[in-house]
Amino acid sequence: MINSTQPSHFTLAAYFDAGTFRYFYFMTVMCLYIFIVSVNLLLIVVICMNRSLHEPMYLFLCSLFVNELYGSTGLFPFLLLQILSDVHTVSASCCFLQIFCVHSYGAVEYLNLAIMSYDRYVAICRPLQYNTRMTRNKIALLIAVSWFYPCCAMVVLLSLTSPLQLCGNIINKVYCDSHSVVKLPCSDTTLINFYGLVATFGTIFGALLLILHTYARILQVCFSGSKQTRQKAVSTCTPHLASLLNFSFGACFEILQSRFNMNFVPNVLRIFLSLYFLTCQPLFNPVMYGLKLSKIRDTCKSFISKSDN
Repeated sequence: MINSTQPSHFTLAAYFDAGTFRYFYFMTVMCLYIFIVSVNLLLIVVICMNRSLHEPMYLFLCSLFVNELYGSTGLFPFLLLQILSDVHTVSASCCFLQIFCVHSYGAVEYLNLAIMSYDRYVAICRPLQYNTRMTRNKIALLIAVSWFYPCCAMVVLLSLTSPLQLCGNIINKVYCDSHSVVKLPCSDTTLINFYGLVATFGTIFGALLLILHTYARILQVCFSGSKQTRQKAVSTCTPHLASLLNFSFGACFEILQSRFNMNFVPNVLRIFLSLYFLTCQPLFNPVMYGLKLSKIRDTCKSFISKSDN
């Protein structure tokens, strides 16, 4: 008979003995975290304080940058502690809290990108209706839904996962994720697996379908429109598409690694790509939008120069 328990802690088995290099890794990750917090916080402050940026596109960007801070905070402080630790364990409550942060971050990211594609569709394809369609109430509702739905979905998932009797406590990753814990129970997990698949693919494919639909309409208008319309579409859609492709690459590998046996991939590469899912967007989005969108770039320059004076 297999013994089943509810462990008080989990062991993260993907860490390796870094020896004296641990301090180098710690400083590298610390600098990365400080940079992510600084640039995302700067853009949030710039958008909030400058009334000329209180437009739908920039408010959605602000929500995106807040999510980057949220996802980074769910990973980096934990990662820094584990790098310096000799025993890579985490309490069950902290593990489930990290699962909530990591998965809700991913869902919020996709929903934010979907909402931003809809905003660009209305601006380019329905410019005369933009102000009536993208009202302040509608913007607030869209942002609220993009945060509320993932949080509710994760509460349901954790309420199904946390009571499970487990036959082990070893997670072969550098942070906690839902599917790694769901692999450990001795009891039947069909309901949890089904719910996880429906929630994951419902969020991802629902968001991707909306994005594909809006971009198909945008391309249709661009091909039949003026040069000015095409230039507007390229300038505002390029950062969004780059952000979507960047995040989708990280999310795709994370899903494949969670659902299938990836032992043929070197352990160091698996760790890197697993962390890429949580670090790619917080690094990529501020740089991409800060450089590509002239209004944000110019406002940041003005804000920094005022701070120096």
